[in-house]
Order: sequence, then structure tokens, then C-alpha cells
Amino acid sequence: MSRLHLHAEHHTVERIGWLRAAVLGANDGIVSTGSLIVGIAASSAGKAEILLAGIAALVAGAMSMAAGEYVSVSSQADSEQANLARESGELRNQPEFEREELSGIYVARGLTPDLAHQVADQLMAKDAISTHARDELGISDLSTARPLQAAFTSAATFSVGAAAPLLVVALAQANSLIPLVIGVSLLCLALLGALGAKAGDAAPFRSVMRVTFWGALAMALTAGIGKLVGTAV
Repeated sequence: MSRLHLHAEHHTVERIGWLRAAVLGANDGIVSTGSLIVGIAASSAGKAEILLAGIAALVAGAMSMAAGEYVSVSSQADSEQANLARESGELRNQPEFEREELSGIYVARGLTPDLAHQVADQLMAKDAISTHARDELGISDLSTARPLQAAFTSAATFSVGAAAPLLVVALAQANSLIPLVIGVSLLCLALLGALGAKAGDAAPFRSVMRVTFWGALAMALTAGIGKLVGTAV
């Protein structure tokens, strides 16, 4: 007689909220700060000015990321709450219609009409609003918007990402600053792409190539602009 062994399963979707904010924040920190430093350095600015500009970019970027994530995710949370409130009213005023609507969803997923009605009845008897939120609106505990979590995660990871090129500026000689900032920034982007892919159970090569390509392009463009401005001035 075979035995059924129960085990806890962990899926990457459980961490999709903070993972998205963390990867986006760190990537922006590396690319924007590294590109700014390279652009200013290419304009023949002094090391002190480059370091000051980099620190300002870190602070402003972290606050911008936090504010942007908070506003964006708060809008999502407001939309979710509005939909849940409307759904609660419909459950109070039209329970039979909502039952049929839920049954129709289960039929579309492959259940027979009789079984779909039984499932709908049992789930609605236990927790009607959660059932409709999950199966009708697509809102669950895993996908619920968390504005503060997204804001703090983005700000913190942006700061960590921006610190890498800044550290190079603080330690490197002026004549080797540009290639070192570019090299360290691209290395950090590659590591970030690999870590993000691993955390999300995705293929690392594609993620690494994607982030390093766009990072290299951003730094090349800002270096070109910095060189043109520096020459003109």
C-alpha cells in the first residue's frame, strides 16, 4: 500500500511583490548612478564634483523610487478596495446572481454545471467575499498590493545598487575612474540579473544579458553626452 507524503511547497509567486520592487530598485540604482558618474567624469569634471553628484543621485533616486512605488502601488490598492466594496454590495443585494456568476467561472474552467454549483455553494458558505475576490476579481493574499513594502524595498535596494559605483569613485584614481565604474557597474548588473533569475526560478543567461545590455547602453550614451558637453564648454 502506497503512502501519500505531504510536503510544504514554496512557489516563486509568493515573493513576486517584493522581488519585483527589489530588482527594479537595485537595477535603477546601478544604472542611473553609474551612468551619471560616467557622464560627468567624461566631461572632465573633478573627482570631488563627481562624488558629490553621485551622492545626490543616490539620495534623490532612492526618494524618487520610494515615492513612485508608493503612489503606484497605493493606486492599485485603492482599486482593489473599491472592487471589493462593490463586490460586497452585490453579494448582499444579488446573492443568487453572484452564485451563478461564480458557477459560470468554474464551468469555464472545466467543471460540470452541477459540480460547479456545489463548489460555489460550499465556498460561498465558508467565505463568500474571499472566494469572489480570488476567483472573480483575481485578488488574493499573494497579489494584494502593499504600498509601504514596495516603497521601502525600492528605496533600500536602489541605495544598495547606487553605492557600488559610488564606492568606486571614492577609491579609484581619477585617470582610471571611468573604466572601473563601467566594469563594476556591469558586473553588479550581471550578478543582479543572475540573482533575480534564481529567486524567480527563471533562466539566468537571458536575465543577465538583458540587464547588462541596457546598462551598457545607458552608460555609453551618457558618456557620449558628457564628452560632447565637456568639449563644448
